[in-house]
Amino acid sequence: MKSILFFTEDIDFKLKEKGKIRQWIADAIKAEGFKRVGELSFILCSDAYLLEINKEYLNHDTYTDIVTFDSSEDEDTIAGDIFISVERIQENAQKFKVDERDELHRVIIHGVMHLCGYPDKKPADKAKMTAKEDEYLGKRNF
Repeated sequence: MKSILFFTEDIDFKLKEKGKIRQWIADAIKAEGFKRVGELSFILCSDAYLLEINKEYLNHDTYTDIVTFDSSEDEDTIAGDIFISVERIQENAQKFKVDERDELHRVIIHGVMHLCGYPDKKPADKAKMTAKEDEYLGKRNF
């Protein structure tokens, strides 16, 4: 659990319930059949910061809510860096008329599911990803 880390870049944001979120993430990873969590870093940042990451590493000149980098070395271990735009989360929460906390948690688990091997580019994959997000959001006990 100490290997699930949270950082901020280019924003002033305080993540609440870190311990509970760590446990929820670890439980989801275990439920997906992985034995352990390697170093898993969540970097909460601004739109501008994530846009630069998106341009530099993915050649995408677009705003996004999340970018996930997989650094897993063993197939039974999850590790990576997940960049999340807090500004995009706040905007999407208003757009979809959901609580900001729920939207943030949805995006957190979305990144985790990418590391577990779920793609989301094709419509069928996107539907499966959304189902996984809903499943794990439903399993939150906090």
